[in-house]
Amino acid sequence: MAPMVDVSTPTRLPARSRARTWAVVVAACTGQFLVVLDVSVVNVALPSMRSDLALSAPGLQWVVNAYSIAFAGFMLLGGRAADIYGRKRMFLTGLGLFTAASLAGGLAQEGWHLLAARAAQGLGAAVLSPATLTLLTAAVPEGAARSRAIGTWMAVGAGGGAAGGLIGGVLTGALSWRWVLLINVPVGALVLAGAALWLAEGRAGDRRRVDLPGAVLVTAGLASVAYGIVQTEAAGWGAAATLGPLLGGLALLGVFVLVEARTAAPLMPLRVLGVRAVSAANVSMLMMGSATFCMWYFMTVYSQNVLGYTPLEAGLALMPSSAAVVVASKAAPRVMARTGAKALAVTGFLVTAAGFGWQSTMGEHGSYLTAVCLPGVLMMAGAGLASTPLATLATSGAAPGDAGLVSGLVNTSRTMGGALGLAVLSTVAAARTGGSTAAADITAGYAAAFRTATGVLLAGVVLMLVWLPGRTERRAGAHLSGSAEESERTDAVPAHPSKDPSR
Repeated sequence: MAPMVDVSTPTRLPARSRARTWAVVVAACTGQFLVVLDVSVVNVALPSMRSDLALSAPGLQWVVNAYSIAFAGFMLLGGRAADIYGRKRMFLTGLGLFTAASLAGGLAQEGWHLLAARAAQGLGAAVLSPATLTLLTAAVPEGAARSRAIGTWMAVGAGGGAAGGLIGGVLTGALSWRWVLLINVPVGALVLAGAALWLAEGRAGDRRRVDLPGAVLVTAGLASVAYGIVQTEAAGWGAAATLGPLLGGLALLGVFVLVEARTAAPLMPLRVLGVRAVSAANVSMLMMGSATFCMWYFMTVYSQNVLGYTPLEAGLALMPSSAAVVVASKAAPRVMARTGAKALAVTGFLVTAAGFGWQSTMGEHGSYLTAVCLPGVLMMAGAGLASTPLATLATSGAAPGDAGLVSGLVNTSRTMGGALGLAVLSTVAAARTGGSTAAADITAGYAAAFRTATGVLLAGVVLMLVWLPGRTERRAGAHLSGSAEESERTDAVPAHPSKDPSR
């Protein structure tokens, strides 16, 4: 029988078990790579999908939206399920559903087949993604080792998003659009087999049932808000098709808060958001996601629509940016050990803002080096430096029984931030362009979007300086959260405290 890695507690592992612990890291990072990759990998393949399956223009848009909405809407539920039903179980369930849906999408013969498969992929991703970060924080003890593991997880996830356009272009050009989905099948099957052998089940909280009313309310609320955001591109912010879902979603989320404040076993205990490290890090992650997710979109369309690059050339042009976010994410744990998490997060935001500010000077005849490469490297290097300390602060600031929930919150914040940011900045660009198709006007619209994103990032710097806690405050918050967690459990699994390297 294969040796098992115990992921039930965050205790320090002996030296002989470290190799097996990194097997957990590999499984978790591969799962996260697939999840993030599928947000963007289909973009280049959309024209081929449309011609092959006779999709309408709105139907084509929903190839992307069906995944994003299901992903954002169900992620909080997926995070809590990992705490209650077990990390390994939810990891395997999410990856299995994601892999099966990828196969169904790759074999789709009708447009609605593809849309249904993409929604199922998003649901699988919402279960899988929080479990990947929870596996890391449970298997690796708090301190330098955990920071390195989270840095690797961040780097792989960022690399998946960055590489989506290039991978999609290569697969579509060399094989067909179907392979942007089918490529997930052998990778997913391999990770499933490895995870089934190497992971032991772990459960951080008690075995209480999921708060079904809360799950329905928050999922419907987030999905409705996400749908309303998506509608802004076609209908605008003032249209009934946009305001209806947005206001309805906000109302559902308000009812969700009321329900969670009164139920005995809430899906999201409101005390979690009362922990300063968790709430501040999540708001900061939302602001970073609102800027950086749209960077890939605007840089891709700018390089093709204005500079005249082919889709493959556009993907290759952004490779330095992709490398920058991976390298910065990997370097972040070492830098963070010297500077502290808060200082590194603020520095990362400032570097990213500098890149966005530079990019806002773009012109219709810009050179590759100064209009694409160097600003892109700054934007993504800063994002890589900031994301790791923010994720570390959020997960370290919560009680062990809330690890899956907080992981879901981190991913939800980033995903919802990206959806909101793209909708807002696209509206800014369209307002500046005024419907013109001239290269100069299109460029001016994109530049306005980058200036707006720069302002958002600078506001994030101010927010973090005021709100994001330092090391001592974070440790105290985690202690209070843990005490509250213990007081409300009736059948809890005893926790083993991690060694705090800052003491």
